[in-house]
Amino acid sequence: MRFAERLLDWYTQHGRHDLPWQVRGTPYPVWISEIMLQQTQVSTVIPYFERFMKQFPDLLQLADAELDHVLHLWSGLGYYARARNLHKTATIITDQYKGDFPQDIDELIALPGIGRSTAGAILAQSLGQRHPILDGNVKRVLARYFCVKGWPGSRETEKELWRLSDNITPTDNSAEYTQAIMDLGATVCKRSKPDCQTCPVNKSCQALLTDEVSTYPHKKARKTLPIKSTSFLLLKNKKGEVFLTQRPPTGIWGGLWCLPEISQDSEPETVHNSLPAYTNTGNPTAVTRHTFSHYHLDFTVIPAVVKGEHANTVMEATPAVWYNPDKPSQLGLAAPIKKIIHSHEV
Repeated sequence: MRFAERLLDWYTQHGRHDLPWQVRGTPYPVWISEIMLQQTQVSTVIPYFERFMKQFPDLLQLADAELDHVLHLWSGLGYYARARNLHKTATIITDQYKGDFPQDIDELIALPGIGRSTAGAILAQSLGQRHPILDGNVKRVLARYFCVKGWPGSRETEKELWRLSDNITPTDNSAEYTQAIMDLGATVCKRSKPDCQTCPVNKSCQALLTDEVSTYPHKKARKTLPIKSTSFLLLKNKKGEVFLTQRPPTGIWGGLWCLPEISQDSEPETVHNSLPAYTNTGNPTAVTRHTFSHYHLDFTVIPAVVKGEHANTVMEATPAVWYNPDKPSQLGLAAPIKKIIHSHEV
């Protein structure tokens, strides 16, 4: 029995059939879920997806929404460029496609935030089109099953994995197969402690047959992450409101609202030249580390209070607001910033 047939038989009994985005005939919820699932586990995504769909049940409502509202609902999921691209893509589809989700894979790939694998998964799961996919789970399954050498992120290895994915993707039952191979990687062929005994394709898995499951997929050579340092100004007025500024639309926490950053780097990402006059009310906190995918950020928090007549003004040089922690508005805040604000409440 071929790979796909074994996998589909397994999926019928053991696959996930009740995920909230498994809606045939409409790409919109599948698109939202696929973007959320990038770098994020299903169990984490489900509550975010349900809240998101309640607020934006269709593409037109997402396109009409304020970006701040979208980022607010995304807060805590990380990789915020995904949320910005969702909003941008919804606007493009509304303007250029009259609100009809593209059903051609090349047109889909051309949209912000949608790569080849994501586009294939969207069209396969929602419309039953045959397209190979190659997300992290699928890369791991194929690397083990075929003993594909090399780090899956390298150009040559990824090219080979795409070839294999295309070869084994069936013409029929594309939606079920796409979900099945993702489920296999997520629940059986896991990164650590894979359950090879229950795997439906274990009799022909080359890594298992050669006792090399732990070897595949090959790991990327580890690099030491650089460390950046900064300080955040926790500036309050007499009402207890916190002064926030909006970060640039691109880069780390792009478009989100943040405490003013007083950077210790020689080339800071963000410089805030217009702050209300203030007085420090305490020493900087101990250094806290937040790790991004490509660097560590070590930061301290400096508590301060504004002076006199500046207590309620907002500078015009940079987008800024006074934020009431007791009455949170629909602003997109990065999870570490939200934690700082609420851990320093008096």
